Amino acid sequence: MHYIDLAIIVAYLIAITLFGARFRSGQKNLRDYFLGGRTAPWWAISLSIVSAETSTLTIVGTPALAFGGNLGFLQIVLGYLLARIVISFVFLPQYFKGEMFTAYELMRRRFGERVRKLTASIFLVTRALAEGVRVFAISLVISIVLGTGEIASIVLIVLLTLFYTFEGGMTAVIWTDVVQMTLYVLGAIASFVIILGKIPGGWEHVALVAGAAHKFTIFDFRFAFDMEFFARTYSFWAGVAGGCFLTTASHGTDQLMVQRLLSARDERQSRTALLASWLVIFVQFTLFLLIGVLLFVYYGDQGLAAPAQKDRIYPEFVWNNLPPGLAGLIIAAILAAAMANLSAALNSLASTTVVDFYRARSKSVSDAAAMRIARWATVAWGLVLLAIAIAARNSKSVLEVGLTIGSIPMGALLGVFLLGVLTKKPREGAAIAGVACGLTAVLGIHFLTPVAWTWYVLIGTVTTFSVGLLASLFQGPPPPPEEILVRQPIGGPDLLPPRHANPE
Repeated sequence: MHYIDLAIIVAYLIAITLFGARFRSGQKNLRDYFLGGRTAPWWAISLSIVSAETSTLTIVGTPALAFGGNLGFLQIVLGYLLARIVISFVFLPQYFKGEMFTAYELMRRRFGERVRKLTASIFLVTRALAEGVRVFAISLVISIVLGTGEIASIVLIVLLTLFYTFEGGMTAVIWTDVVQMTLYVLGAIASFVIILGKIPGGWEHVALVAGAAHKFTIFDFRFAFDMEFFARTYSFWAGVAGGCFLTTASHGTDQLMVQRLLSARDERQSRTALLASWLVIFVQFTLFLLIGVLLFVYYGDQGLAAPAQKDRIYPEFVWNNLPPGLAGLIIAAILAAAMANLSAALNSLASTTVVDFYRARSKSVSDAAAMRIARWATVAWGLVLLAIAIAARNSKSVLEVGLTIGSIPMGALLGVFLLGVLTKKPREGAAIAGVACGLTAVLGIHFLTPVAWTWYVLIGTVTTFSVGLLASLFQGPPPPPEEILVRQPIGGPDLLPPRHANPE
């Protein structure tokens, strides 16, 4: 047992939990609890976006990808930049017309209550499944640290994260994200330096060995319109198209990310935070992939056998080879990423449940009652994620499993959002038909073909948008104006007045 390391990990867990819980004071309504009162600076929101994109999946899964392959994953990161540009100019102006709590309030304003609940339901199911896999990834680290696969350690992390998220709301999420992201990036840099120091010959030797094994290959420009082309996960075309569509969907329609964008003081700061986050993401993924390359060279030089589950290779090396104290700090950093992502998921799941379902039915509920419901919704989702994590223990590559689950419904969400923002004719029925066909198409492709997950969002988006637009040609005449209900400002009457006039 590394008693110094364990002491550092325990001290960190207690400190970050108490730090997050202190943000409870000053919360008076749902705006404070779910949007942090719109007081966070853009740079904190930017780091929080990165932290939400990163999880234990990224930290343990990305080095494993480079260990077993190359740097091809960076092709997807290029698509992330294109997506941020699209979101900045297509979605953000819509989100800042009025006071919104969730992305799905935009669907209510454009199509009506049924589409709002449909898209919100898709988010709840998808985010719960994907986040459950991410919570499971914590067990890979805990089992190495404690030498056991017992679920009790996972329960501890979930309960601690649940406590400060329950108490501090979105403000706690953002500021603990900043602290935790700083910690795990510094831990990764320290790991890189130490692993490189253990390789005789240093970087020159790494470049020689890894170069000969094609570990530094980034781009795959091969193009052929056949099944083999679509089955390749990491090609330039799949990376740019898949990364762009996946991130446009996840950051533009998924409440986990949209909630951060809505927490900015205004549209300009939201855009700045989103675009700045890409540079951090690019550096971060490059760092973790290079750690995987270093481990490949180190294991080869030492004649060591890689773990059967390659996702264990980075945390296992850290725990068994780094000096006492530093190993504990880096393991704490890995847990930090897990807690940051989990807290974000809990808050976004709770906000969607309360705003898009409970409050949509009970508009007259008081602020105090709404706050109580929000906190207990957070608890309920914590238990759901814990159950899913326990059920996900047979996953092979936790990173790719998480991305695959997230990609299946994202195309349908992005398609219906684009239908709402870019067109005027399609109404509720057409939107629902588009979503149903988009989901069906991607599920069929997932179960019946070898097409890689990087194409799922593009296929789902095109199908949903096209079917919705086509279905609008068969709509009946619109209802007379007197039958259209006058809608209140987004979020309900108890919120601050909209910052911009609502054109509707």
